[in-house]
Amino acid sequence: MQRWKFTVEYDGTGYVGWQRQDGLPSVQQVLEEAIEAYTGSPCTLRAAGRTDAGVHASAQVVHVDLPRADSPFTTMSAINHFLKPEAVAVVDAEAVPDSFDARFTAIGRGYTYRILNRRAQPALDRNRLWHVPWPLDLEAMTAAAARLLGHHDFSSFRSSDCQAKSPMRTLDELTIRRAGDEVLIRTRAQAFLHNQVRIMVGTLAMVGRGRWTPDDVTRALQARKRAAAGQTAPPQGLCLDLVAYPPPELWAEMASRRRARPVDAEATGNDPDEVDGD
Repeated sequence: MQRWKFTVEYDGTGYVGWQRQDGLPSVQQVLEEAIEAYTGSPCTLRAAGRTDAGVHASAQVVHVDLPRADSPFTTMSAINHFLKPEAVAVVDAEAVPDSFDARFTAIGRGYTYRILNRRAQPALDRNRLWHVPWPLDLEAMTAAAARLLGHHDFSSFRSSDCQAKSPMRTLDELTIRRAGDEVLIRTRAQAFLHNQVRIMVGTLAMVGRGRWTPDDVTRALQARKRAAAGQTAPPQGLCLDLVAYPPPELWAEMASRRRARPVDAEATGNDPDEVDGD
């Protein structure tokens, strides 16, 4: 058996999310079915993170053990052939040692959220961004975003049905910039809570519209309850665009340590079993 690392992009429109669900179309299901059609054997993928219904990815990473050892080009091309006409594609394939684990060896994940900030509604990218027709104050949003950086209890910024044991997370980046009519919100962390990114975006949009101040964001964070923060931004503006890994010589050590679920995982908020992120 050969272990493969695949980088996958997909348009989440029309899927219930990454994870398989009985009787409903998921990205995991269509990708596993394409791989099984290529190899003739059943398989189960492990992904770096789970994305919700309607959320996209340009750099999702998965691994799987396959009974075939064709070239990366042949493997990628064959799987993509069987993926047609799904809105899912393997954009890179790499044979890796068994020490690689798409989830447990990842050291960072990143998302970009797109807001269309103009009066006219979107015609071309309506399934790829959030339309906000009111002016947004990016200076105020940037000041508010700075209040969320660092290590915090993000209870106010996670879904009420989030299953993570700890609400503690370390937010490494939360930047905002304008590109024409779009406002792009970029965020990076080792791991995110369920809906954390979308709730942060929804809260920052309230600041941008002048309904909240940066101090209100601080108070929401300190309240440690979901009702204290802003709305959950819609899924279609969100894209998983980065999964980072350490050098290959560290894969085995990291995967072993994380599978052992260290005692301090709950305190640090770095338990990989709690990763979701959108």
